[in-house]
Amino acid sequence: MQINSEEAGSGGRYIGRIDGIDDPAIMTYSRASATLIIIDHTEVPATMRGQGAGQALAEFAVDAARKGGWKIIPLCPFMKAQMDRHPEWNDVRK
Repeated sequence: MQINSEEAGSGGRYIGRIDGIDDPAIMTYSRASATLIIIDHTEVPATMRGQGAGQALAEFAVDAARKGGWKIIPLCPFMKAQMDRHPEWNDVRK
């Protein structure tokens, strides 16, 4: 899956695409400060379910936080559940 990041103003999103599937998987966030984002929504279209798209977006967000030196508040129920399952991500959890 190819994942790109878009940021505008005080928020952004991670967009995941799989070749041959028109609708992307999306994870949105708000930037609370230069060192803190709030992940507020994850959406995976039915055509991508069961292919690890949500997990790939979560891993991308964690990697971006590590590289960017910021923390994540997982307001989105999916992201919160993923962070609960992955204690190795606690270094970026707020």
